[in-house]
Amino acid sequence: MADLWVFGYGSLMWRPGFVYERALKARLSGFHRSLCVVSHVHRGTPEKPGLVLGLDRGGSCLGMAFLVPGAHREETIAYLRERELVTHVYLETMRPIRFDHGETTQALTYVVDRGHEQYAGRIPAGEAADIVRHAHGVSGPNVDYVVNTVAHLKGLGIRDHGLEDVVRKLD
Repeated sequence: MADLWVFGYGSLMWRPGFVYERALKARLSGFHRSLCVVSHVHRGTPEKPGLVLGLDRGGSCLGMAFLVPGAHREETIAYLRERELVTHVYLETMRPIRFDHGETTQALTYVVDRGHEQYAGRIPAGEAADIVRHAHGVSGPNVDYVVNTVAHLKGLGIRDHGLEDVVRKLD
């Protein structure tokens, strides 16, 4: 079975949860990282929803690409479907990515479904910070999710000015 590249833009970057041979920085064009998904369980409740990341149309996103050996391809896809497709707010797709050294390849990627009821669209940083500040779900406070995401991205040498703006407005 053929090897598989998987593109991660959020928690998959530091907690992939599957076997891989290599991890390289890569850029996905046509989509950007965004707090555009309403969370009713992990980082919020139906009464006080939170916000989590999605890949939304437009721009580009610097993330990590993981090379999964062919022998682990099917189990990795099954794991990712269980992890990412719980409410089907994400669409599973193959998209071209470009590595720092210029090479391109196709990678399994999960992008937000703009037609899904959990899609929140573009939310101004101040409004997003207000939502995040007050939301808490079974996985903990929404604030922790956003602040930790920014810290992990910085640790990988990746800047996300939009998320950093939300964090600044949390204070």
